[in-house]
Amino acid sequence: MSGKRGNGEGSIYPYRNGGFAAYVWVTTPDGKRKRKYVYGKTRPEVHEKWVKLHAEATKGPVATKVPTLEQYLTYWQREVVEPNLRPLTAATYETITRLHIVPYLGGKRLDRLTVRDLRTWLNRLAATCQCCAQGKDAARPEKRRRCCAKEKGRCCGKALSARSVNDARTVLRSALGNAVLEELIAKNVAQLIKVKRPRRKRPDPWSVEEACHFLERAEAEGDYLYAAYVLVLVLGLRKGEVLGLTWSDVNFDSGELRIAHQLQRVRRQLLHSDVAKTEASEAVLPLPDVCIAALKARKEAQQSVERAAGELWNDSDFVFTTRYGTPIEPRNFTREFERRCGRADVRVIRVHDTRHTCASLLAALDVHPRIAMQILRHSEIAVTMEVYTHVPSAETRRALRKLGTALGGQSPQEPEAQQGQTEEPSGEDQQES
Repeated sequence: MSGKRGNGEGSIYPYRNGGFAAYVWVTTPDGKRKRKYVYGKTRPEVHEKWVKLHAEATKGPVATKVPTLEQYLTYWQREVVEPNLRPLTAATYETITRLHIVPYLGGKRLDRLTVRDLRTWLNRLAATCQCCAQGKDAARPEKRRRCCAKEKGRCCGKALSARSVNDARTVLRSALGNAVLEELIAKNVAQLIKVKRPRRKRPDPWSVEEACHFLERAEAEGDYLYAAYVLVLVLGLRKGEVLGLTWSDVNFDSGELRIAHQLQRVRRQLLHSDVAKTEASEAVLPLPDVCIAALKARKEAQQSVERAAGELWNDSDFVFTTRYGTPIEPRNFTREFERRCGRADVRVIRVHDTRHTCASLLAALDVHPRIAMQILRHSEIAVTMEVYTHVPSAETRRALRKLGTALGGQSPQEPEAQQGQTEEPSGEDQQES
């Protein structure tokens, strides 16, 4: 074929090894005018690419140099994720990117990712043993290896759950969405893939009897975290919110509690940061009598411990501390909660699942859903009603009388107390991180 340029193809020309190349003058995202090139083995192939490139150039800015997905994700994590998202969320994004996206797709150019690439990636991710992929067993001392690295055929097959696979796709979709905004790519291919939504696991929260028995035993045995358990169950505080509570957030005179901070371990650091999940998350909640009594007892006990610690005491202002005044590790709180479940002879549930018990108790007390939403600090009423509220049984309603007596509240049998009482739903819990 002749190397002569066709009519109207003034920028197509012969290139290396018998191939062809073409360029179009484009405006880059930073406002500069540059040439962007396309290549191919034949003139018709290059002409087709040239036409597409010319069409893109007429629509808006076009990037002349496109990074690989790994390069772009590094930039996105540093410039977009870290400054704008909460520390724990940013750390989660980084982990998903490093372990589940870059090893499979990192070398692909950002503008050359296809739906097929992503579908293949998701299928591989769901079938890959993460113990093998991350070398978890191989990292153990040889004598302690027990599966994948011990001998052939002993792979533990610990693949990602459907939810984790979906989370990886969500992170990639968010990154590519930002690339579209920055006009590095024309479309977000991750949005074009339909994935099976994982079924939400319905928790099995405590009944009113179990919650009542748990608190009774904790108080009777002088558990130093009794007040924390009361706040978790009665006001539905999250674990990080309870551990991040300071005495400056507690107002005994007005009987109010300010929820503004949380304590979390992120990237080997213990961070005392703002709640900032939603505007509803940061709130001032009224303290029922049982909460006030528990917090006052906690303050007296802490003062006694402080005197015993002497110079070793760390004045941190945290409500819940170790014997030396240092904040309590979130994992240690979880361990203590599980031990307390065993001592109280109740089922072991997640700390977070206590929020479901709280919402169910509010429903059993006939508290209006809008008021329950404020107590639980949800941004949407649907979350309160569909996710955290379980329809109470007649047995549950009968048990509320016992719970009210045990926690110093009023009996739910009193009609006026049922409807007017918002913050004294004698007892229970709430949602997440």
